[in-house]
Order: sequence, then C-alpha cells, then structure tokens
Amino acid sequence: MRKVVLSTRNRGKVEEIRAILKPRNYEIISLDDIGFRDRIEETGSTFLENALIKAETVFRMSGLPVIAEDSGLCVDALGGEPGIFSSRFAGDEGNDKRNIELLLKKLEGVPEEKRKAYFICIAVFYHAPEKYFSAEGRVDGYIAFHPKGTHGFGYDPVFYLPEYKKTFAELPPEVKNRLSHRYRAFKKIGEYIERKWLEK
Repeated sequence: MRKVVLSTRNRGKVEEIRAILKPRNYEIISLDDIGFRDRIEETGSTFLENALIKAETVFRMSGLPVIAEDSGLCVDALGGEPGIFSSRFAGDEGNDKRNIELLLKKLEGVPEEKRKAYFICIAVFYHAPEKYFSAEGRVDGYIAFHPKGTHGFGYDPVFYLPEYKKTFAELPPEVKNRLSHRYRAFKKIGEYIERKWLEK
C-alpha cells in the first residue's frame, strides 16, 4: 500500500486528519513513523510558503509524498495578526493561554462588530520534486471578549461563531471538526489524492 507522510508529530492531529481523509488505498504515517526528529524552521512569509517548507524538507529526507499544512488566526482589527505567527504570538511556541491573553489585550476597547476574524489553513500534498497541490480552508467568525469552552486548542475558546452562538471550544469536537478551516482544506487534499494521484 502506498504511504503518505503527514508532516506532524502531534498524534491528535494525525488522527483528526486521518478521520477527515478516510484513506482507503493509501496509508497515512507521521514524522515519528519515519524517524524524522529535526525541527523545521518556518521562515516563510505566508501560510503557503511555510507549508511548502515543511513538505519539501520531509520529502527530501523520506522520498515519500508529504501532506503539510500551515494554519493561523487572522484578526481584521489587528491588520491580520497574529497570522503566520499564531502559535508563537506571545513569544513561546504553542503557549495557548499566553497567546489568548495577548490577543484579548490588543483588542481591549474594540467593539463587537469590529472583532471580525477568520481561521485559515493552507494544506499541500507534495508528491514529486516541485510538484504539489495546495488547498485553502477558511472559517469566519469574531473574537469573543472572554474565553469560553473546554474543547479544542489554540484560539478555539475565543473564536466565536455567530450562527451557533458559541465559540469553537464550546462545540462538540465532531461538530467543530466539520466546520473547521482544517476540515475544509483537507477535504480538497483528500479528493485530489483519490482522483488524481492514486489514478496515476
């Protein structure tokens, strides 16, 4: 069976993406499965550039097709911040609590109607040198005034969806996953793999 490397060590993310893609004629493996231990520096200035850096690095090391993504939160009132720096907005990589605190501090005094934001995910399927397919997923909402909810991770407790009157973190995971930016991008990646790549 053909193998595709998912450029992450996060087991939760691997399972989430496996559930979205539902691979039938190929197997999704992680960086740990191929013994990849290096830290990949995200030096790009866009989500696509960062996703490609991850994909190309892993492809060069493994020789296997790679799925990589870069995601973030963009807030209109902050000129698109935190953007590509979403996971390290407050300085520490992946410190969700501090990132949320800094975001809410920067939005102090900003009224509800001006707190528009969106989550974006750019996913790439890199299957040969300089040959890739990219897909975008986006979900629009607002930044809440206070964190709410216990599900999810990252900025989920402050990302408010008006149509549900809840934050991402208040929604059950199965509902959030169907609405998420990651789901929307990876559905397109899965369709490309099934219809184009596997047919070759």
